[in-house]
Amino acid sequence: MQFDTVIHGGTLVTSSDVAKGDIGIRDGRIVALAESLSGGDQRIDAGGRLVMPGGIEAHAHIAQESSSGVMGADDYLSGSVSAAFGGNSSFIPFAAQHRGQSVDEVIATYDARAASSVIDYSYHLIITDPSAEVLQDQLPRAFARGITSFKVFMTYDMMNIGDGGMLDILSVAREHGAITMVHAENNDMVKWMNGRLAEAGLTAPKYHAISRPELAEEEAINRAVSLAKLVDAPLFIVHVSTAGGAAIVQREILAGTRLFAETCPQYLAFTRDDLDRPGMEGAKFVCSPPLRDAETAEALWRHIKSGTFTSVSSDHAPYRYDETGKFIKGADVPYPQISNGMPGIAARLPYLFSEGVVKGRISLQEFVGLSSANAAGTFGMTGKGSLAPGMDADIAIWDPEATRVMGLQDQHDNMDYTPFEGMELTGVPETVMNRGALITHKGALVAKEGQGQFVARAPMTLSGHGHLAKERDPAQNFGAQI
Repeated sequence: MQFDTVIHGGTLVTSSDVAKGDIGIRDGRIVALAESLSGGDQRIDAGGRLVMPGGIEAHAHIAQESSSGVMGADDYLSGSVSAAFGGNSSFIPFAAQHRGQSVDEVIATYDARAASSVIDYSYHLIITDPSAEVLQDQLPRAFARGITSFKVFMTYDMMNIGDGGMLDILSVAREHGAITMVHAENNDMVKWMNGRLAEAGLTAPKYHAISRPELAEEEAINRAVSLAKLVDAPLFIVHVSTAGGAAIVQREILAGTRLFAETCPQYLAFTRDDLDRPGMEGAKFVCSPPLRDAETAEALWRHIKSGTFTSVSSDHAPYRYDETGKFIKGADVPYPQISNGMPGIAARLPYLFSEGVVKGRISLQEFVGLSSANAAGTFGMTGKGSLAPGMDADIAIWDPEATRVMGLQDQHDNMDYTPFEGMELTGVPETVMNRGALITHKGALVAKEGQGQFVARAPMTLSGHGHLAKERDPAQNFGAQI
């Protein structure tokens, strides 16, 4: 058999297996796995390093305006380059609909923006205006194109679609095999807390930590799950930050609910104390939901190990520490006016490997699941997330023993800071390939601008029983079809 590329002498790792072997690649796909393979127009010596599926970053904000009109620092070129240096071979950023926009307009805008990506990409839509036309015509058209996931909000006045809006959109998603992602925080609880803090003159960045209570997340997760169960629709809870929220997810998954969830490195690596850094330095750590405490971080690690979370995602939201980003409304403003989000697309996997695998919290196989395989399965990237014949040759070669002190120079993004500055991590992704083409190799960018391709994703197959509310079961509701 002829190969375009052979990766030899590595330890192959998937979400289920670890074995020494070689990989043969032809026409952008894996075509052979063996103990030893000869030939290959290009031979890459893995040198005993780990050869894993390239990461799939399933939660990132790239070239996206916030609801208040603030554009993040990373476009699809810088964002994809940063992702690749972090061990990722594809990503699914958000494409945000703002009030009054059509979904068709949103997709056209992001198609133009994404053309510069060096890795493969898709989009999660953000839906803030679920009109009848959006629900009945525009969303089904997006699903047919392979954009089979979208996000809704239970907080922020400009984005919150309300419980009735969620039921409508969950019903449409279920009909088409799409998955609904939700930012779950109780909007009125958050607004009430913000009001109380403002009345007391407590406006420094550190007060962001208490402005969005753990109870606000826990209540909203429980409510979102209840709404999804009423229509038996799959639901994905993004950036779970609390032990109580994770416990709800765990309970519902065990009960058979069609439920998925993620947490993020910032909720493992940092605490609310980081918001209390001198001056306005705490602004660098303003994100929502907010950072919690060390006890919560340890609880989230336990949930990662026990399988509560489908993935660990970065929620990369790159707002620079200047007047274009964090301080677009002024240099000394109350915390609610600080742009909300933290960068981390290049740090996600090195942090998860070092703190997870190296410290014995998770296995290599679990790392692959959390970094790529589970996201591929959940979000319909059927050709990615594994090392097997017929799969895209999306591959990351890691040196598991290399150590480095994280700094801005490692991130390769358009930011002027990284929250992971000074953190010593073990494990470095040295080479990343996308469909058999080198993206990064030994610290250098090899890919050319626009090398990435749009990935049409498959709908979710709704197998199993899920949850059918008695009131919607014809056998128990007098035969009514609801």
